[in-house]
Formats: sequence, C-alpha cells, structure tokens
Amino acid sequence: MTYPDQFNQEISDNKAVHVFFSQAIPLVAYIDESCLYLKEGKCDICRGVCQADAIDFRQTSKKREISVGAIILAAGIEPFDPKVNPEYGYGKLQNVVTSMDYERLLSSTGPYEGEVLRGSDKKHPQKIAWISCVGSRRVTEGENSYCSGVCCTYTQKQLILTKGHDEGVDCTVFHNDIRSHGKDFERYFERAEELPGTRFIRSYVSIVGENPETKNVIVRYSTFDDGVKEEEFDMVVLAVGLNPPAEFKELADKFQIELNTHGFNKTNDANPIATTRPGIFVSGAFQGPTDIPEAVFTASGAGTQCGEFLDYRRGNLATERIYPEERDVSQEEPRIGVFVCHCGANISSVVNVPSAVEYALSLPNVVYAQEQLFSCATNSAQEITELAKEKGLNRVVLAACSPRTLEPLFRDTLREAGLNQYYCEMANIREHCSWVHAKQKDEATQKAKDLIRMSVARTRHLEPLQEFDLDVNPTALVVGGGIAGMTCALSIANQGHEVQLVEKAKDLGGMARRLYTTLEGMDVQTYLNDLIAQVYSNPLIHVSHEATITDVAGYVGNFTTTLESEGRIKEIKHGASVLAIGADVYQPCEYLYGENDKVLTHLELGEEIAKGEESIVKAESLVMIQCVGCRNEERNYCSRVCCSHAIKNALKLKELNPEMSIYVLFRDMRTYGLKEDFYRDAAEKGVTFIRYETDDKPVVEAVKAGGKDILRVTVLDPVLGKKLELDADVVSLAAAVIPAATTHEIAKMFKVTLSPDDFFKEAHVKLKPVEFAADGVYLCGTAHYPKHIQESINQAYGAAGRVLTLLSNDTVTASGAVCEVNEDDCISCGACITACTYNAIEFVETAKGRKARVNPVLCKGDGLCNAKCPTNAIVLKHFTDEELISQIDAATTKEEIMQQIDAAV
Repeated sequence: MTYPDQFNQEISDNKAVHVFFSQAIPLVAYIDESCLYLKEGKCDICRGVCQADAIDFRQTSKKREISVGAIILAAGIEPFDPKVNPEYGYGKLQNVVTSMDYERLLSSTGPYEGEVLRGSDKKHPQKIAWISCVGSRRVTEGENSYCSGVCCTYTQKQLILTKGHDEGVDCTVFHNDIRSHGKDFERYFERAEELPGTRFIRSYVSIVGENPETKNVIVRYSTFDDGVKEEEFDMVVLAVGLNPPAEFKELADKFQIELNTHGFNKTNDANPIATTRPGIFVSGAFQGPTDIPEAVFTASGAGTQCGEFLDYRRGNLATERIYPEERDVSQEEPRIGVFVCHCGANISSVVNVPSAVEYALSLPNVVYAQEQLFSCATNSAQEITELAKEKGLNRVVLAACSPRTLEPLFRDTLREAGLNQYYCEMANIREHCSWVHAKQKDEATQKAKDLIRMSVARTRHLEPLQEFDLDVNPTALVVGGGIAGMTCALSIANQGHEVQLVEKAKDLGGMARRLYTTLEGMDVQTYLNDLIAQVYSNPLIHVSHEATITDVAGYVGNFTTTLESEGRIKEIKHGASVLAIGADVYQPCEYLYGENDKVLTHLELGEEIAKGEESIVKAESLVMIQCVGCRNEERNYCSRVCCSHAIKNALKLKELNPEMSIYVLFRDMRTYGLKEDFYRDAAEKGVTFIRYETDDKPVVEAVKAGGKDILRVTVLDPVLGKKLELDADVVSLAAAVIPAATTHEIAKMFKVTLSPDDFFKEAHVKLKPVEFAADGVYLCGTAHYPKHIQESINQAYGAAGRVLTLLSNDTVTASGAVCEVNEDDCISCGACITACTYNAIEFVETAKGRKARVNPVLCKGDGLCNAKCPTNAIVLKHFTDEELISQIDAATTKEEIMQQIDAAV
C-alpha cells in the first residue's frame, strides 16, 4: 500500500520512498523493495536530498556480543493472518479487512488520513460488520484454540470510533460470547451496544462472497428467531486474534527455554514471569494473550525480578543524568513558543490544527508556533528542546492532552533546553475540547483557540520555581497479607529493603486460604504455606497480625502509619505504601441461598470438593448459576474469575464422578486467554452449558421428587425457545467478587481514590496500572479489581518494581507549586488550617505575633487554603492570582460579556 506524499512524487520516479504523515507532517519514511539502489546499485537521489542525513546505503548488518546478568523476553505477539483460512475471503475480497487494517484506516497517519474508505471504490462505507474470534477459539487447522482476550473490547472501541467519524454508519458485530472481563469493560460494552444504529448478534458466520456489481460483502449468519439469513455489508472487518511471536521456536531454542503447546512461554504458576531457565524472564503477551495494563505491570514485574536476581550488582552501573545549567530568564521579555499536537487523530480529526497554529502566532509574545503529530514522541520532545534553544524561547505552551498524564515529560523537555520547568504550560485541547465536541468541529476549533489564548496569557506571568529534595525512608509498608501482599513484600525485601507487612486477620493468606486448586492444577495450599514460610523466615519482613490502621500521616518518602496490633499500638515510619487489602465475596440473597443448605457459592463448593464431602462428590446432578450479584445495576462489572472457577469445579467433579450431570447457566462464558481450552474440555466431558438472559433469570425452587428433596431450576433455553426444568441435588452460585469492607476507610486514610465500583482506582489504567495519583502509594491484587492468582502475582511484582524505583533513591523531589504565607497579611483566623487536609499548615510564634506557616514538605498545592483565606495572605505558587486572572480575562472580552448580559435581559 502506498501513501500519498509530495516527497515521493518529486524525488523517486519508481515511488520507492513512502512517508507516513498527517496533514503534510512527516513522521517516518521507509524504502521498499522497489528501490533501484537496493536492486541495482543505482539512484541515490533520496540520500542526496535528505537534510537529516538519515539515509546510508553503506550500512551492513553487524553482530554484537553483550554481557548481561539477566534477560527479559518481551517478544510480544503477531496478529493472526486470516489468509490461512480461505473462507474469510481476506486478500481476495477487496472490502474484507482485518482489525489491524481497520485500525490504520481510522488513524490520521493511515492511507486516507483518518478517513474510512473502501478498497474497491474509495467510498465511505455506510454499513460495516465485525466478525469476532477470527483465528481464536477454533480448532481448525492453522487457527488457535485459545481466546485472544482482547478482541471483543477492541472491536467495541473501533465501533465507537467509527460512530465518532460518522454517526450514520450502521454497525453490526457478530460474536460468540462477549468477553468484557477487564476493569470498566462492562460499561464500555454497554456504551457501544446502546449507540443508535448498532447491532450485536450472537452467531457464527460465514462469508459467502461479494456482490459483483457493488463489491459488497455477503455474510451468512443465523438468529434464534429467523434462522439462517444472508446480508450485504459495504465492509467486513475481521477481528483477528493474537498469535505467539513469529519465530517462537527459534526464540526458545536460542534462549533454551520451554514453551507451552500454543507457542507461548511455559509459565510457572507460582511465578508467571519466570521461564524454565534461571535469569531469563518474560513480560507482556509472551506469557499468553493479554491486554495493555497487564503487559505494563508484567514489564515492571520482570524488571523487579531482574533486580532480585542482580541485587549484588545494584548501583554499580548507575549514572546520574546531568541537565544543562538553567538560564535566568525572569527579567527577559516573554518569548513564547506554542506547539499544537495532533495526537494522531484524537485532536486533529476534530480541531483544525493548522488554523490553531496560525492563530497562536497572532497572540502577544508568541514568537514561534508549529504543529506536531505526537508532541509526546521522543523526536518531538527533542524538537521542542532544540527549537527553544534556536529561537530563544523562554516559555512554552503545549496545546495537547491532559497535564495529568504528560506534564512531567514536557517539563523535562524544558530542563533539557536550560529553562526552568515551571515555564511550561499545557492547554488541554483533547479531553476538554476534541473529545467532548467531536460533532462540533468549527466550535471545537474556536474553543481550542480560546484555550490556547488563555494559556498564552497565563504563561506571560509564570515564574521560575525551585523544587527541593526530601530524604527517603527506605522501608516499605504493605497493607494486606494475602498472596499479592506477601509476594510484593518478599520481592522488596529480597532487594535489601525492610518491609512492614500489616494483616487484619490472625493468619496470613487472605482469600487463598479458601482455595485449593487453580484451573491449571496448581496446589494452592502447598504454594501458600511455602509463601508464608518465606515471609516469616525473611529477616527484613516484620509482620503485624490482627492489625487495624488508625492513622496515616506524612508524604512521599516519609510516611508515618499508626496501627493497633494484638493489643499494642505501633507507629511505623516508611517511605512507600502498597495497598493489597484484597476483596470479599458477595453473600447472595437470591436462589434460596441461606435458606437451603444445598445452595452453595462456587467458593464453598470448591471447599467441599477438597474435603471429599460425599453429598457433593456423589451427587447425581448439579446446577451452576453464573453472574450472581454482578453485571447488574448495583454492581455493573464482571467479576472475571467466576467462569473459570465454575469450569474448575465442574472438571474436578467429573473426574471424581463421571456420571454426574452438571449444568452451567451462563450469560457469557468468559474463560479468556489460555483458559478457553479448559472450557472446551468441560464441554467434551459432558458438562452442559445453557445461556440465559437477564430479563428471564433462572428460578430455583425446593421441591420433592422421586421421594427425595431436590432443587428444581427453571431456565429458558434461547436455542430451543423453551423453558427447561433441571432437577438438582446441589446448586452452586457464582457469587460476585466485591470490594473489601475496609476499602473506603483505607482509601480515606491514604488519600487515594476509588472507581465507580469501589475498587481502588489507579493513576492511569494503561500507563500507571499499579500506582495511585497520591505519590508514594501503590496497589496490587484484587483490591484493584478481581483477578486470578497468577494475575495477582504478576501485579504484585509490578507494584514491587514501582516501589523500588522510589526506595532505591536517597531522596525524592517535591513540587515547587506549594503555598506560601505572607505573614504581614495574615490575621491568624485559622481558616487555612481547617481547610488543609494534609495538616501542612500550623500556627507559629513570630516577631509579628502568631501567624500561619506552610510546611512545603507536606503541602500538595491543592489551593484550598488559598481559596479560604479572607485576606489573600496565602499564595499558591504557579497558580497565583495574577496568573489565573490573566487567564480569565483572556477567556472573553468585556464587550462580549456585556452582549451576553444584554441578550439575557
């Protein structure tokens, strides 16, 4: 596929050079195999005109030998190639594309600059179908039996983006189960499902062919009501699954590690990051199909395991980063540079970026402005640094995304240019503009200009601020003594740091004490006992049992936590905190639970199976009901682990009693990833799966039949269209995983936030999945969201890795944006002290009497005291009245305000 660009046409007759770009902004060039120089040693025009001297045909491959102490394999995945199965029509039918192809069509750097066009006639498709599970959940030759785990949600994302491009497009998703098992995924699915002109159809499909005249794709599918149907679509998107790395066998041979039957790393249940060879670790999707957050925290986890392995070398190879000397520009006339980011298509698909740049150049004190495809990219950040030096800029405005995510990066960019980092200002034209005004492009462009104008006005008054270093206490506090908490504590301690492990119960182990096996066959109790023994035998880990935290004070690097433990009061000083308080199990109030002793939860069923309880293992029939207490209005999330627990219990019972009739009543079976093989195994062993709808849930009644007391479960089978009566000796309920009872209390003391479902809310779902917005506080395990044991272990190592990035330093840098009291104006009213939630302000005796004083170490710069002060005695640095008022004044003119008032009157 070629990409239209003037450079290609001007200098390369055979069009061998291609440039990925958006609205004429080059991003990267590549040279394809048609290059005459590469073929015949002729023609090096491109090398001659390249101003960056980036093309060198004399380069040859070289082998390098590197001595290392540990290796991380982050080999990733390969998208499934649907050409292996001709029935998909990929490569033959012009309007059949893969989800990866479609991703490129949606992108502003794609072949049509963000426009979705058909390959056959370059027209906008008005009717698009997505086919799920292409290459996944299939046992046909060349395809994969496992679930790729990500396809359902990325399909929903593509549907939502398509509707954002053109809300009139009819979108249809053909699917089997909807596997929205990730955090907040259930709401995301509902958002997609509720869009007008959207259909989700549960059906296997086949592509019949194409209409020879229109080139529309003909799809055959079936519905419960209408039977087999055929329908034409302008375009069909194949939601392809994930394959292991292309050369996984060579990779395994080269590093001498073992793989599983699917070609992914053969993981150790007790440590999924390890390989079968010591010193070699894996992260990301090479463990098996996984999503971005899991890939990120397994990367951190692999890093920390390397740290454990190489702890004896710690600090020997570290070098300190040196910044240029900071220029004092405080007395200079402001020379402002404005950089407007496209953010791929996130901003530029709505906001007219070139127009915004042109407008910025007209603003006072703006001496330079330009657009960038991704301002956060390494080359773009370096460009800002170089331009600041070249153009003599002394202040910079980034019109891009939220400062919450990338402000530290851009501040660092200014430091590289020799400027004080607080001369950086961000105008949020993504979250505050393009994302919320996607249908109002002209108005969004005007709003972007308004935001840039306001930021420029504020930037003129910015002042240089100095940050300061705080000593770091090298001890870590881990709250929660379950598998996640103990794993995290051990990893930190194994790298030379003391750990205070706080557990509310009498014994360590948490919820794992009630689990006996995993679906994969891990002996949980043996593993747990070994883990506990390691904790108690580690001299750097100090355990507090039956502990209740009563107070948390301090700041990043220097916290003080007070707790009551076994009748004593302890005061623990530590530099970082990890919250691993686990989760609880919903106690059902439906399906006769608590009224009939034959109704159990899956957790209780597993315990009874482990005990060999005869009434369970010798039962004639058992019915499992999924999604009890979740995926409803009260708890609008999937508990993630329940389907696998049902399969685990069913397979174990079939092993003990092959004649037992087992029925699983489900909404969607979410045995994602490599767990899919166990689902198939259960079906092959005679476990019956019956789907039910939320508006017609199963009914459980206690009745007598055949002279014995039984439970009768009535459920509508949507395939048969009839209600079934299932007589069961035992009913097992997939009770939801719910937040721990202490979650709110702990969140308040550690000043961290919660998600809408009351699980701990991470700082960023993808970029910071084990960190809180509160500095120095981290999270892992089921307190974050329901997850399996192996996933909790992964995240625990990931949290340990982030903790060690803090504790391995002697100092931590505190923000310069803190409050300061002008004692001449202070009237000692105490309003500021009452307002401050961080106890950062206190009265002190001065020569002028009692005055309020801010401890900058404790101050978080939230500005509450500043707003409360009746005499304006407190100034919040970087958000001074002058800076904010100038921004407000720039928002609109007095004339416009008067016109609005007149219009209202």
